[in-house]
Amino acid sequence: MTLEFANRLEKNPSGDKENILRARGRTVRIGRRPLLMGIVNINADSFSGDGRVDVEWALRRAAEMVEAGADLIDVGGESARTNRPPISEEEEWARIGPFLEAFSRRISSVRRRDPGQVFPPLLSVNTWRTGVVRRALGAGCDLLNDMSALPDVTHARLCAEHGAALLVMHSQGEPKVPHTHVEYRDVLAELDAFFSAKIALALSAGLPADALVLDPGLDFAKQTGDNLRILRELSRLARFGCPILLPISRKGTIGRVLGIENPADRDAGTIACLVAGTLRGAAILRVHQVDAAWLALRALEAVS
Repeated sequence: MTLEFANRLEKNPSGDKENILRARGRTVRIGRRPLLMGIVNINADSFSGDGRVDVEWALRRAAEMVEAGADLIDVGGESARTNRPPISEEEEWARIGPFLEAFSRRISSVRRRDPGQVFPPLLSVNTWRTGVVRRALGAGCDLLNDMSALPDVTHARLCAEHGAALLVMHSQGEPKVPHTHVEYRDVLAELDAFFSAKIALALSAGLPADALVLDPGLDFAKQTGDNLRILRELSRLARFGCPILLPISRKGTIGRVLGIENPADRDAGTIACLVAGTLRGAAILRVHQVDAAWLALRALEAVS
C-alpha cells in the first residue's frame, strides 16, 4: 500500500516537503503517509484499561501491532495518570527491561503488513526518569518518548550520545503531578514558545534537528478547549520542520465531547480525530488500535 494523499491534500501544510527522522543510523522518511505508533502498556493502571504487568503478553501484543501495520512500538512501564502514586525506578525497569531485551528477537519472525511499513519497527520507550532513560538507551531503544517536557539538556544529551531520536512533549510541571488547573490565554502561542525553546535546548546538547519529534501533549496540563484548538490548528506546528506526533487515542477530550466515560469505547471518536490530524499534517499517530487506524488511512487514501 502507498498512501500518497498526504502530499496532495490542500490542507496538508507540508505540501511536497518530506519529514525525515534519523535514529540509530536509520533514516525514516515520512511523506507518503503518517506512521503508526502502537501503544504497549506494561502496567495495570493505564487510563485506557489495556495494560498488564506481563512481559510475555506485552511482546505478543507488540508483535500483533506490527502485523497490523505499526511502524513504531511505544512501550511504557508506568501509567501517566496523576491519581496513581509513582512507582520506583527499579520497578519501572523490571517491567520494561526484559521487554527491550527480547523485542528484536520476537519481531524478527513477524510479517509486515505492507511494503511501505517501517520494518523492523522503531522501538520507543515512554518514560521520564533519567536512570531509566540511560538504561533504555543502553538497551538499544530508537526513540525516547520523554514525558518530562525536557526541563534541561540531560535527556537530549543522552539521546545524542546514543544516536537515538527524542520526542519532546509539551506539558507543565513534573510528571505524575496534577496540572488540570493550568489555563492559557493562547495555547498555540504557548506551544510556539515552548517548542522554540526546547528545540534550541536539544540542539545545544548536540542532538541533530532531524532526530526530534514534537508532541503537543493533548490532555497534559490543558483544558478541553485547548486540546480541540490544537487539533484544529495542528498545521501551525509544521513551521518547526519536525515530525508532529498526534497522541489523541482514547483521550479524555474525546470522552468529554462524546459523553463516553469508558476509554475503550472511544475508538470511533479516535478515528475521526486521527483523520482530522492527518489532514492537518500529523506525521505520527499514536494509537491503541493499530488495525483500525491502518484501515482508516487506507480508506482516506481511496477518497483523496
